[in-house]
Amino acid sequence: MPDPENPVGTSDFDLNEIETQGKTAEENPYEYGEPMASDVTAIYDIPVQISAVLGRSSMKVSQLLKLGRGAVIELDRKVGESIDIYVNNRLVARGEVVVVEDRLGITMTEIVKSEQSS
Repeated sequence: MPDPENPVGTSDFDLNEIETQGKTAEENPYEYGEPMASDVTAIYDIPVQISAVLGRSSMKVSQLLKLGRGAVIELDRKVGESIDIYVNNRLVARGEVVVVEDRLGITMTEIVKSEQSS
C-alpha cells in the first residue's frame, strides 16, 4: 500500500538496504549502514589520461616547419569559449582556464553526458 506521506516515485530508499535484503550474513559482506565505497578503493590507483583542448587548427606540414619561436597559431575557438576536457580520449566535461598561483588550471563548468548511457 502506498505511503500517503511519500507518493509513488518519491520515496527515500537506501541502496545498501536493497542490495542486502534477503541475504544471510555469509552472503552479505556489508553491515547495515556501512558504505560500499570501500570496494571502489581498488580502482583508485588506475592511471587515466586527462587532456584539456583549448582549440584545434589544421595546417600543411610545410607551414608547420616554417613556424618559429613566438609564432601564433589561430585556433577554432574564441576568447572566453569553453575548453573540452577529455579523460582517456573521451569528452567528459567542458571548462575554463584559471590561474592558480603561477600555474594554469582548469575549472569544470559542465559535465557532458555520454552518448552510450542514453
